[in-house]
Amino acid sequence: MNRFIRTIAAVAAAAAFSGAGAAQWTPSKPIKMIVPFSPAGAADITARSVSDKLAAALGQPVVVDNRGGAGGIIGTEVGAKSPPDGYTLIVGSDPPYTINPHLQKVPYDPLRDFEHVSLIAEVPLLLLVNPGRVPANNLKELITLAKANPGKYTMASSGSGSSGHLAGELLKHEARIDLVHVPYKGQAQALTDVIGGQTDMVFSSIGAALQHLKTRKLKAIGISVTKRFAVLPDVPTLAEAGLPGYDLGVWIGASYPAGTPKAAVERVNAEINRILDMPEVRARFAELGYVPVGGKPEVLARIEKDYALFGKLIRDAKIKAE
Repeated sequence: MNRFIRTIAAVAAAAAFSGAGAAQWTPSKPIKMIVPFSPAGAADITARSVSDKLAAALGQPVVVDNRGGAGGIIGTEVGAKSPPDGYTLIVGSDPPYTINPHLQKVPYDPLRDFEHVSLIAEVPLLLLVNPGRVPANNLKELITLAKANPGKYTMASSGSGSSGHLAGELLKHEARIDLVHVPYKGQAQALTDVIGGQTDMVFSSIGAALQHLKTRKLKAIGISVTKRFAVLPDVPTLAEAGLPGYDLGVWIGASYPAGTPKAAVERVNAEINRILDMPEVRARFAELGYVPVGGKPEVLARIEKDYALFGKLIRDAKIKAE
């Protein structure tokens, strides 16, 4: 569907709602929830954590549809080009919006083709080191070691251009240190090799790292966002540990195609906010290492901030698509 036809469809859909004014939107058929990643990933787990409860609140089935491939681009395009009528949600994370467009041409405009509904969760990243290879107990000691040994220490990631890679590049830039990036094909392999001593450090999701922190196979140096995580209260943020302004986390959000009526956006936003306040959902997110966010749809305006940040990191580090 070209942009002109999509615009006409959006106007028609909006007109259908205009007579109701501020009346609450009530769907009359099932809602598709596109997840542009494979099952069992962070976005998929988040979508399935809220889909049944959203279905109960709206009175219609909410069907999760995994459309993985091309780093989230395929499913995100499907969502962007769906009719803007309130019946197709996209629940995804940052790469298709803020990272991939700087690495390759994408078939949508990441800043204009979406009507953002809710920032569902933030996934902080932990800076982890192998304690046998990196004799540092905190960020200050790590920076001192790296500056004394430029190019000696290695930084694993789940792949070139991944969130973990960019977190490492931001660390290098802010601390003015030289670390050697070692890309892997996934977080699990990167984490395994840091534990095994093949590489020295990694940025990892909290959920994947907790058991290794308990057995002391890994040491947590800091957390990548601006607030400490409740499950790890003694782990400082990188900002408070010596890098003021350091703030980089993976986010998971819900969006509609651009032009979706405001009534649908507001209704789904309100229901997601209610779901995120449920004790069982908050407990599940804490177990996974996620921070529930919620709030007004405007909170996803952070996409523009991250788009600019990641674009600069990718250009400065000369990162290329794999």
